[in-house]
Amino acid sequence: MEVYLDNNATTKVDPEVFKAMEPFFCHIYGNPNSLHKFGAGTHPKMVEALNYLYEGINAADADDIIITANATESINTVIKGIWIDKILNGNKNHIITSEVEHPAVTATCRFLESQGVNVTYLPVDENGTLDASLIKEHIKEETALVSIMWANNETGKIFPIKEIGAICKEAGVAFHTDATQAIGKIRVDVQACNVNYLSFSAHKFHGPKGVGGTYVQKGFELTPLLHGGEQMGGHRAGTVDVASMVGMGLAMKLATSEIALAYEENHVKKLRDKLENAILEIPETIVIGGKENRTPNTTLISFRGVEGESMLWDMNQKTIGASTGSACASEDLEANPVMNAFGSDSELAHTGVRFSLSRFNTEEEIDYAITVIKNAVNRLRNISSSYAYTPKDHVSQL
Repeated sequence: MEVYLDNNATTKVDPEVFKAMEPFFCHIYGNPNSLHKFGAGTHPKMVEALNYLYEGINAADADDIIITANATESINTVIKGIWIDKILNGNKNHIITSEVEHPAVTATCRFLESQGVNVTYLPVDENGTLDASLIKEHIKEETALVSIMWANNETGKIFPIKEIGAICKEAGVAFHTDATQAIGKIRVDVQACNVNYLSFSAHKFHGPKGVGGTYVQKGFELTPLLHGGEQMGGHRAGTVDVASMVGMGLAMKLATSEIALAYEENHVKKLRDKLENAILEIPETIVIGGKENRTPNTTLISFRGVEGESMLWDMNQKTIGASTGSACASEDLEANPVMNAFGSDSELAHTGVRFSLSRFNTEEEIDYAITVIKNAVNRLRNISSSYAYTPKDHVSQL
């Protein structure tokens, strides 16, 4: 049996989405910017896709959603656009973010630091929770942007976006959120949360890879990251991948429906909890960040005495896919920076394994995964030269 439990890295394309994309490869293939009927034939489905994107995050009609290649491009579009508009060409020189952001945010902020920008990285507590009041404490006259993720890609922890949005609005500071791991798992509402910029990627909610979006609230325009043609109203040059845009729109519609979100909260969460509770029966296993306030599909578990990469190897031999954290950092064998930020000791920071489910997982798959995981932990601890189980040290979660 093959069991895919790495849905925070990427998801399978929903068959209904794939079917909707097919005509745009060989039948409706015109360049949407061409004036002839072959190009114009793409327009109705592109408009429909944009409407689905607007509805999925509750954007207003006057707002913009720019189609990009992925969330990484979307994040760079916002942060570097703010750098150009508010820092290079303005009187601002400060950005606020957190210590547990996706590398697309962190690496972009590090680049801006090399250009003289001041960046504040706010800490989280041992449960991975960010205190929204820290935002208010660190905002100053020079602050150009606050960028805080909606949900963490490794633990699933949900951040207080509504509170942060209110604080930023009161202070007159632009607010960006990376919603890549939130859309399709929990309700995302940019109007209710006073979000000015939002980034997302289709392949995280059963759409195709290679396409994403940047939400820009009316009145918060940005200098484009890519210059060239007048596509996307001049906000992002380059011929639009119509098939992917159509696929992303339908994937958004399917993933953000009331039925889909209820299924995540009930069925997917039930399977996640079954997997998690069975793993916690193993001595000295820990849910990093605890069980509260998470997306329904994600758990990051530490197996004391077992390297995360060793666990992945054993599970892979039994055709189970999981990860040790962000797929964008999967080749980096340094201690997990998110676990470090949570205050995990140096040993535990190498032992985390992330399991992330989707609506396509079944109970039969979870039962099989539980058996494989328990056998793998037992085998790896038995051959370890350093692990020794001390019952009094066993805890079930932080």
